[in-house]
Amino acid sequence: MLLNNFSEFEFEAGTDEAGRGCLAGPVTAAAVILHNDFSNQLLNDSKQLSEKTRELLKPIIEEQAICYSVTHLEPVIIDEINILNASIKAMQECISKLKTTPLYIIVDGNRFKPVANIPHSCIIKGDSLYTSIAAASVLAKTYRDEYMNRIHEEFPMYNWKQNKGYPTKEHREAIRKYGTTKYHRMSFRLLSEQLELDL
Repeated sequence: MLLNNFSEFEFEAGTDEAGRGCLAGPVTAAAVILHNDFSNQLLNDSKQLSEKTRELLKPIIEEQAICYSVTHLEPVIIDEINILNASIKAMQECISKLKTTPLYIIVDGNRFKPVANIPHSCIIKGDSLYTSIAAASVLAKTYRDEYMNRIHEEFPMYNWKQNKGYPTKEHREAIRKYGTTKYHRMSFRLLSEQLELDL
């Protein structure tokens, strides 16, 4: 059973990201402020949900949230500032874009940097504990999946529609065979040690 609030503040935003461990595509973050009485029995950490359930929840969250926002940070930024900083930056940008300024922020994970002096707490596995973080995890995942489906049309040989840019054996084989694209994160180890890539 997810909890609705961590703090005593009325406008508490939950934030989370998706795609941190991928070899290609953006890191995508979402931030959500929900009403205190928001409840949905299907909602959980997006990693625990099927794609069908996530797609079902997405419009419900969007319609019933006080406000929400989503940010994609491209591989060039990830390569420049590293994936941890890019994940935090994406979540910060989401918070800044919310139409209602939150009075408190709860963050999935253990690292964050303050936004506009708004107090925050980092919560390990927060996406399986708090409603707003779970909702943010669903939006981050569904929006990122849509993005990967779009760029799959441009580079179908990597099968991003299926692997979403994660380091599957198939994805790594395609990198070995076809090289890299503008969507690959060049600061990541794109191939396992036994495979070499001539760039």
